[in-house]
Amino acid sequence: MTLRDVSEACGVSEMTVSRVLRNSGDVSKATREKVLQTAKTLGYVPNQIAGSLASQRVNLVAVIIPSLSNMVFPEVFNGINTAFENTPLQPVVGVTDYLPEKEEQVLYEMLSWRPSGVIIAGIEHSDASRAMLENAGIPVVEIMDTDGKPVDSMVGISHRRAGREMAKAILKEGYSRIGFMGTKMPLDHRARKRFEGLTQGLAAAGIEIEERAFYSGGSALAKGREMTQAMLERNPDLDFLYYSNDMIGAGGLLYLLDKGIDVPGQIGLAGFNGVELLQGLPRKLATMDACRREIGQAAAQIILDRVAAPETDSPTPVLTNLTPTIAYGDTLRRYRRG
Repeated sequence: MTLRDVSEACGVSEMTVSRVLRNSGDVSKATREKVLQTAKTLGYVPNQIAGSLASQRVNLVAVIIPSLSNMVFPEVFNGINTAFENTPLQPVVGVTDYLPEKEEQVLYEMLSWRPSGVIIAGIEHSDASRAMLENAGIPVVEIMDTDGKPVDSMVGISHRRAGREMAKAILKEGYSRIGFMGTKMPLDHRARKRFEGLTQGLAAAGIEIEERAFYSGGSALAKGREMTQAMLERNPDLDFLYYSNDMIGAGGLLYLLDKGIDVPGQIGLAGFNGVELLQGLPRKLATMDACRREIGQAAAQIILDRVAAPETDSPTPVLTNLTPTIAYGDTLRRYRRG
């Protein structure tokens, strides 16, 4: 995608397009809006590399993630960084806060410096972001999720499958009155898909979710305690609570233990992500490994392989679907296994 493409699409000169995108020169408001909208629709991103380097790429890889406060993503980045060690490539992080409009902004700025590749969390993007990714002309790897159609390559797990597998485990242990709690909902598409998978798995056995609570803020132990208390006050007969992540699940566990409730006899619990930091809890929370480090390493390797073979005109996209495993811990087993 070039300046000429934008110029031809909106019927003005390349100089006018350049002035608009550089926010300089005397251009009418109507023309400016037309150029900006056309550039956004086409996925055009200006090149910030000066003169003699204009046809080259820099040895940077844009890594775009929704959060740094969520300990899941630093582990993914650690895997990426490990794979890039002793190579010319360096990862640079941009954070979107789960906001599509911020993802557009971060992606626009990063692509303007012509990185060697993009690693971006999730496969749901705005039309503008998807257009930029499709026209970037560099390797793009979407990570964490495989439930959808990627722009190029993708590495992750099926979150719907993860939800269905957790439903099977819950039912196998004899639980039947189930509540779900999720944070960053509905912006966190992966948490939403796990919830969908859970409901599908339960429905196959003729069971419906009895309680649900969605919270748009971040993950925290205190929020897990608060949400658990509120849910059980509404429906004290629940016998299993499934959380969208381990952090709020740990808060729920601490609340139940403080109240002297038998876990997992009276109420079973499970989270998601397999966060090692929580191994010091009074009881091990049942969870599912999200393959975070492996995802980061695999995504980085795809970029390395593509950069090493730039002469390939139409490289084959790499689609890697990893399989997470359930760790039963101390909060899911109700009965002894024979």
